[in-house]
Amino acid sequence: MAYLGIIDLGSNSARMVIEDLHPDGSYTEILREKTDTRIAQNMGSSLMLQPEPIRRTIAVLKEFKAHLDQYGPLATKAITTAAVRTAKNQAEFLNLVQQEVGIEFEVLTGTQEAHYDYLGVMATLSDIQNGVILDTGGASVELIGFKNRQEQHEISLPFGAVNLSEKYQLADDVQQANIEAACASINQQYQELKWLDNFKNDSVILLGGANRSLARVARAFNGERQINNIHGFTMSRALVEQLFDQIRQTNRAGREKIAGLEKSRADIIISGLLPLLNLMKAIDAPQVIFSESGVREGIIAERVCKLDD
Repeated sequence: MAYLGIIDLGSNSARMVIEDLHPDGSYTEILREKTDTRIAQNMGSSLMLQPEPIRRTIAVLKEFKAHLDQYGPLATKAITTAAVRTAKNQAEFLNLVQQEVGIEFEVLTGTQEAHYDYLGVMATLSDIQNGVILDTGGASVELIGFKNRQEQHEISLPFGAVNLSEKYQLADDVQQANIEAACASINQQYQELKWLDNFKNDSVILLGGANRSLARVARAFNGERQINNIHGFTMSRALVEQLFDQIRQTNRAGREKIAGLEKSRADIIISGLLPLLNLMKAIDAPQVIFSESGVREGIIAERVCKLDD
């Protein structure tokens, strides 16, 4: 057996998977863990990782390491993304993790993160030929434009569910003026991506926690029993806008009671959906398609290819 352990430390959550890689190129998931650590919390304009989020994160990483040790020796790839990538105290944090947990992290560039997203989507959604992949994280979004299943553009932009929520006060009783201010900032950055004009009327393929929450809310809204079965789930632009309109008119306490929405995301769901809403308008996308496969599955696809070589 060839076990591969992957730890993905994002800006909002930490995830771990252990996979059994088979000689034929397939793989079986042995274990999956996910915990909201909010490492990006309160970074603000200082771009400094704060003591309490660091403490939470290290505690979770110790739990992950204990799981990995049960399957040792195994190949391990630990990656981290936007929050740590931009943190001014990045080196201090990574050294602390190495000392206290015994795991060495690779800090992905935004382009690397986007490329792994692309590999993960292509490996598991075989019917999609053209579109724009949007991965909404806690402190960044990754955009990948592809035609005939070939990537043409990859970029990471420095806004996400957590930092938008904090910057524009989108956590509790949300004011429309704050939503509009956040949208203006997002659209300004989208307008600089002239290549988006080549993807008019194409679908948006969605990754990231806020987008997965939207899919579960939609499935609950439709009366589906298996609301977590979202891979390949398609939603019209009209329904996306309808559900967002309902969510934005509800305060945080009300959002915590919305069927399909995790309580822990009630304060960042509005901010987390703004990148999608504005992207759909920018390219006049008729629908979205949800993917459960992203960075982690992209890493697996890359590793399997190397084994084949």
